[in-house]
Amino acid sequence: MGNKAKFIEQVSTSYNPKGAFIFLGAGLLDGEILAQAKVNLPLKMMNRHGLIAGATGTGKTRTLQLIAEQLSDAGVPVFLLDVKGDLSGLHQAGEANPALVERGEALEWPFEPSGFPIELFSLSGKAGNPMRLTVEDFGPVMLGRILDLNDTQTGVLAAVFKYAEDTQLPLIDFADLKKLLGYLTDGPGAAAIKDTYGRISGSTSGTILRKLVALEQQDVSDIFGEKEFEIDDLFGRVDGKGVISLLNISDIQDQPMLFSTFLLSLLSQLFKNLPEVGDLDKPKLVFFFEEAHLLFKDAPKAFLTQVEQIVRLIRSKGVGVFFCTQSPTDIPESVLGQLGNRVQHALRAFTPNDAEALRKTVKTYPRSDFYEIDRVLTSLGTGQALITVLNDKGIPTEVVATHLIPPRAVMGPVDAKTYDQLVTGSPMYTKYHETVDRRSASEILEDKLKQHAVEAARETAAREKVKGKARRSTRQTPLEAAQKAATTTLAREGTKLLARLANGILTAMFRKKR
Repeated sequence: MGNKAKFIEQVSTSYNPKGAFIFLGAGLLDGEILAQAKVNLPLKMMNRHGLIAGATGTGKTRTLQLIAEQLSDAGVPVFLLDVKGDLSGLHQAGEANPALVERGEALEWPFEPSGFPIELFSLSGKAGNPMRLTVEDFGPVMLGRILDLNDTQTGVLAAVFKYAEDTQLPLIDFADLKKLLGYLTDGPGAAAIKDTYGRISGSTSGTILRKLVALEQQDVSDIFGEKEFEIDDLFGRVDGKGVISLLNISDIQDQPMLFSTFLLSLLSQLFKNLPEVGDLDKPKLVFFFEEAHLLFKDAPKAFLTQVEQIVRLIRSKGVGVFFCTQSPTDIPESVLGQLGNRVQHALRAFTPNDAEALRKTVKTYPRSDFYEIDRVLTSLGTGQALITVLNDKGIPTEVVATHLIPPRAVMGPVDAKTYDQLVTGSPMYTKYHETVDRRSASEILEDKLKQHAVEAARETAAREKVKGKARRSTRQTPLEAAQKAATTTLAREGTKLLARLANGILTAMFRKKR
């Protein structure tokens, strides 16, 4: 058996799932596309998570798109981060051109244009329907992350959140949090929190408040509030196709810590609220976490622990998570080890750091009878990737350099008019466009402060009244003064008279004795 035949046989055996699957492309050997060596990703293994990595311009975004399209076809909802605002074209069927037709023919896969149902969301509310969370659901660890707080400051924030929970003070937005911080630092609540949770110093509170104000000034604090986004809205289907939810962050690209942490918070909400389902024939939702390196950069230990826990356990909720970044070394080993499906686009080795990243990446792949992994990774073209996934039994497949199929929808944004129609014509516009301002911690504490001021004024008035009575009790009328003076005079004169009488009696007694 020749090397080519052996390659086709091994790839076909390794990538031959029994159930539904995502067709990724066909194997490459010595520069030749072998259409018979089809590379498939089992749909039931999508909740074992994955990694899509590669240098800029190697086709990562298009790989996301082709996987999202086939998931939608299978009735699986998808969540995608739209970093540049150019994925809205998923709504429209693409147009055939010679390059797409040629690629399809080489893969023995006819190019059939298609559009897909999408929902457009935005954190700022300017580039889609607003996607909000409450401050209390975001939590102190993640909020501390976007505020860039140190461990001590994050600990204080955790104590504030615990106090709010114990005293039933809803923390909806930044106004609630700022009010509560002031109340517990130098307001009436300072004594209450000191005994149970520990004293909050003015310097720590001031630092947190300043960072809250700084974030407000960047016009992104509106992501905290109500109406809060309901995670059930990520599970939509239209005409049997899964809805692709796009979070457009093109207007806040300069806030990477914010949007990456928000995505993790969204995953956390899914983890908390979805029931356990175990292994399914297909996932309930696939979540693509683009620009994943931003999530882990300089992350504190508590934050990383939370990420690791969510990734490890959320697959039992039927949710698959795919991290997308430039290099596998961007992902902590504790998380990378949980990503069973890997699509690695080309890596570049222009610098010593690049070379080191390449060396580490090569070590994470099993040995191949057909490739020198390091050479393949640096020679892949755009739209090609080195792939290994988990088969039906959870066993890693043969490593295959793959010529990927193209997306079937438009590879770019829709026009502005269509975009606006998609936003305003969606049921999500009616549901989330208007904010809700219910009674929360800010209003409750304001009432408490007013009541405290009234009680303090009443106590002050009572003390002044008592002092006034005491002063009046020691003040004499003219008659009392005259009586006192007369009494004093009589007492003084009486004392003198008695002294003279006693002296006279003693003198008379001495005279008789003589």
